[in-house]
Amino acid sequence: MNEEITASIAASLGHADTLAASILLVDDEPANVKLLERTLRAFGYQALLSTTDPRTVLDLYQQHGADLIILDLNMPHLDGFEVMRQLHALGGDRLPPILILTAQHDQEHRVRALKGGAHDYVTKPFAVDELLARVRNLLQVQLYQKSIRGRNQWLEERVRERTRELYDTRLQIVRRLGRAAEFRDNETGLHIVRMSKMSVLLGEACGMNSEECELLLNASPMHDIGKIGIPDHILLKPGKFEPHEWEIMQTHASIGAEILSGDDSELLSMARIIALNHHEKWDGSGYPNGLAGEDIPLVGRVVALADVFDALTSVRPYKKAWSVDAAMEYMDANRGKHFDPQLVDLFRTRLPDILAIKVQFAEPGSR
Repeated sequence: MNEEITASIAASLGHADTLAASILLVDDEPANVKLLERTLRAFGYQALLSTTDPRTVLDLYQQHGADLIILDLNMPHLDGFEVMRQLHALGGDRLPPILILTAQHDQEHRVRALKGGAHDYVTKPFAVDELLARVRNLLQVQLYQKSIRGRNQWLEERVRERTRELYDTRLQIVRRLGRAAEFRDNETGLHIVRMSKMSVLLGEACGMNSEECELLLNASPMHDIGKIGIPDHILLKPGKFEPHEWEIMQTHASIGAEILSGDDSELLSMARIIALNHHEKWDGSGYPNGLAGEDIPLVGRVVALADVFDALTSVRPYKKAWSVDAAMEYMDANRGKHFDPQLVDLFRTRLPDILAIKVQFAEPGSR
């Protein structure tokens, strides 16, 4: 934290803040508690909580908190050392300062108390001015540290917000890259929305965790980014490809992987894997590397299924939309050929949710 912030916090801690602080008084003698309360209230402290039973200290602190604890040592049931041990056993770094107020004058008790977590040590009978000065000093340090923690939390939240903004901005760029490829292929941006959400449903069904599914949601829209590198006369050809044209068209998987390479982020690493492998087929007849079975990365197999299903059931300039039944028949017919058979089965179990995505993100005018 820089000096300006530190100075501003210090300046903001006035006398009124200190007097508004909460103090927990612990002494087994009611007369001592009353004397302490009267002394502190006369000086302006009002937020006082007290107990004569040390066994209740832990519960009182957990319920009400405190900015300072004034603690006796010699008490029945639990002495002050045991009370401090219980408080420190709560863990964390936000335990308030402890001021020992005791009739024990010897050095052994003083050292033991300070080693046990006490921040200051005053003996009875006490001088009022000395006690009030020590209370004020401990509270000023405590409130200063609370202000520092509050400022740090605010700064951390701002960092998280800024990180999220940068992440969201990157995702928007990524999604628009995916849409650019789809528009070149006479498809709409809603296709990549649907297929990415379908991919997540299928990913969840086969055991991917929430972080992996979020990556899949945002990486899958770039599956066809390599189409940017395919000449228009091939990409937009309305008829069947000639053999040499089909060879060129197939290179979009490798082109996409190359576009997405060179970055070690988890998002772009997964996007590269998907771009390269979503046209591989379970029986090894796919491209670009002829991978088969589980040699095809799982995210590639998942996206292949979601991509084909949405393409089949969507209208394109060159075809009508297939019915859901016809598309599922195609999936079943290609189970173990094009598609991972287990994923086809899982896809069917999530079909109601998948169809809900089709409805929610239908093309404008098609509802």
